[in-house]
Amino acid sequence: MGEEAIIDLLESRVMNAEDTFMNGLSQGVYGDGSVTNSVGGLQLLVSSTPTSGVVGGIDRSVWTFWQNQSWSAATNGNTTLSSASILQQMDALWVQLVRGRDYPDLIVADNVTYRYYLNALQSIQRIGPESRAPDMAEYGFTTLKYLQADVVLDGGFQGFSTDPLPAQTSTGTAVGGTPSTTMYFLSGATIH
Repeated sequence: MGEEAIIDLLESRVMNAEDTFMNGLSQGVYGDGSVTNSVGGLQLLVSSTPTSGVVGGIDRSVWTFWQNQSWSAATNGNTTLSSASILQQMDALWVQLVRGRDYPDLIVADNVTYRYYLNALQSIQRIGPESRAPDMAEYGFTTLKYLQADVVLDGGFQGFSTDPLPAQTSTGTAVGGTPSTTMYFLSGATIH
């Protein structure tokens, strides 16, 4: 009771507001710009359908230089995305993106594709003397890379209807975090 209780209540409300803001910011980063008063996030800027849509006032169907690369395991790779196929699918997209010294340096993955990539790497993992304790073996990786790019997990809710924040796409998908079964190779491409 008293002033201390008021301060505690105020602090908890400020922390709750910060958490809500960060969740909303995460949704906006991945939004497609189709929801009123939303920002155009990665689903708009790095589209899985890069031959259509207007970004920054430029129509991608008219100006092909404005189209990002997109790769579908099913359509382009004639396979189902899995732990067994993800490395080949990533390789296929990667070679389309490298131009001289210009290449993606960040890959943002959802829960599914990150797990596929992690599983693909674990079969070739070797335990060496760089372990923290010389008499301890470690399993798993703390950071992942693909060639020169850092691979980052940003899964989130991915469309759960129980997410209290409004969806950032008109279809109600990708409610926080990277859209399901999607990796963004950030120089302007997606793999799904």
